Amino acid sequence: MDFELSQTEREFRDQVRAWLKANAPRDAGGDGDMKTFVERRRAWQGKLHEAGYVGITWPKEYGGRGGSFMDQLIFNDEMIQAHAPEPINVIGLGMGGPVVIAHGTDEQKKRYLQPLLSAEEIWCQGFSEPNAGSDLSGLQTRAEDRGDHYLVNGQKVWTTLAHVAKWCMLLARERKEANPRDGLTYLLVDMESPGVEVRPLVQITGDAEFNEIFFKDVKVPKSQILGEAGSGWAVAMTTLLHERGTLGLALATRAQITAAELAEHARKLGRGDDPLVRQKIAQHTIEARALQLNGYRAVTAVKRSGIPGPEGSILKLMWSELNQRMTETAMDIAGPAAQVGDGEGWKYQFLRSRANTIEAGTSEVLRNILAERVLGLPRSR
Repeated sequence: MDFELSQTEREFRDQVRAWLKANAPRDAGGDGDMKTFVERRRAWQGKLHEAGYVGITWPKEYGGRGGSFMDQLIFNDEMIQAHAPEPINVIGLGMGGPVVIAHGTDEQKKRYLQPLLSAEEIWCQGFSEPNAGSDLSGLQTRAEDRGDHYLVNGQKVWTTLAHVAKWCMLLARERKEANPRDGLTYLLVDMESPGVEVRPLVQITGDAEFNEIFFKDVKVPKSQILGEAGSGWAVAMTTLLHERGTLGLALATRAQITAAELAEHARKLGRGDDPLVRQKIAQHTIEARALQLNGYRAVTAVKRSGIPGPEGSILKLMWSELNQRMTETAMDIAGPAAQVGDGEGWKYQFLRSRANTIEAGTSEVLRNILAERVLGLPRSR
């Protein structure tokens, strides 16, 4: 494999690098209340959109740049290297938009994609439930057919950005079938509809990033079905492939930066010459590099098929466990002081990393996916 960028790709990288140097916010918008945070990130996404750096791989007719997947990867790398904050609509950009492009009607594409790109409308994902997290097919939220609309009742949990979202990608059960994956319908639900209630969930970090959503007799017009009624499982799988594939590629670069920051952390605390610390950091660096090489392999697969494949699960699985190990090493290096001070943010990262092996698919589920869909092993059940 040729790891060198082409002349055109190098020019794009230099263009992005120069623009970010001139325009990226000096702070990540972490100070102040949640409303301030959201508005700062919304404004930042709007600026990215005006410059043509949002929806890079999306067709131009839908407001995208019409660029290649390699362009998106280059942009992701430069954003991370510049320590630039993410756009607020990360779920809409990484999952909502791609799934609408793949399964939506022309009318849906015209309605939803442009305000998603500009962050005028933020999206969230309504998949997990209290009794259907790792086993998504066990969901119980119901969509009752009422002629020209559905009546939705149920509960979703761990829903990122639900408290500020305009649209929810909702997977609900329309009818019971022998195979629980059948009879599901994928709906785009207006979060401002009567009967929608959002309750924040405070995490161990003190943030309320996730939420519960309760649906009570929520009316959803049939024009907001994505794909075919009763065939929502296929649409949901497209969503998850983009979630793990797109997310994984960005995290592959982030892992290398974290490993480098960890080495600097050790030097600052006078632990850079400790052979055990050096051995740990070297191991983390090697694993981060291996993760990036797997990312290149995933890029090749996307170029062939146009959508991420199950190999994206490798990236998410490797990164989530590696990131936990790296933050643990950072805490070990600092010793007891790590529990009280957080000048470099390692304590926060350590606490936040506990969710890495749960969100976007647990490590156990991802290993099953890799066993069955990549290695071709028999199903576990």
